[in-house]
Amino acid sequence: MELYSGYINKLIEELSGLPGIGEKSASRLAFHLIHMPKAKVERLARTIVEAKEHVQYCRECYTLTDQEICLICANEKRDHTTIMVLENTRDLAAYEKTGKYEGVYHVLHGAISPMIGIGPSDLKLKELLQRLQGDIKEVIIATNSSLEGETTAMYISKLIKPTGVKVTRIASGVPVGGDLEYIDEVTLLRALEGRIEL
Repeated sequence: MELYSGYINKLIEELSGLPGIGEKSASRLAFHLIHMPKAKVERLARTIVEAKEHVQYCRECYTLTDQEICLICANEKRDHTTIMVLENTRDLAAYEKTGKYEGVYHVLHGAISPMIGIGPSDLKLKELLQRLQGDIKEVIIATNSSLEGETTAMYISKLIKPTGVKVTRIASGVPVGGDLEYIDEVTLLRALEGRIEL
């Protein structure tokens, strides 16, 4: 037996399809949205649609942006000879919060995971290798300390080493199995400063 009417059930179902949102959270969100003023709900819906229409990959680093080139890549004060490789845009934001990294980034949009069918060709690795044709001195691999992140780091290291570009890996300090987006700035900074050459 369904507890709510069709529209409420449909809304709960859609919300529970979002990552990290279970049925209880989806129910709370659904009722919150229903009780919001119509103008606020319309503004929220419009913002979601506009973000979907306008957000794209940066032409240089493949982070998400609403411009052709993101603000970091467009910044001439950044060290464009050092590239930090990350799994996703949330990890980039975590490093930016430290305020200490002055290089640029490259976002892979995932990690190698044969268990769920993600291979090297599913990541932005070809684009990374193209960037190495320029004046690049160091590639810092800052994938997560999970099995997938470590596999991806080793794969990237083997790809880049023949080019002669220095390849480093962020140091421990980031717990095994931890996601960068949830780690505090001090721990991230220690991991960056203690990186080692692969």
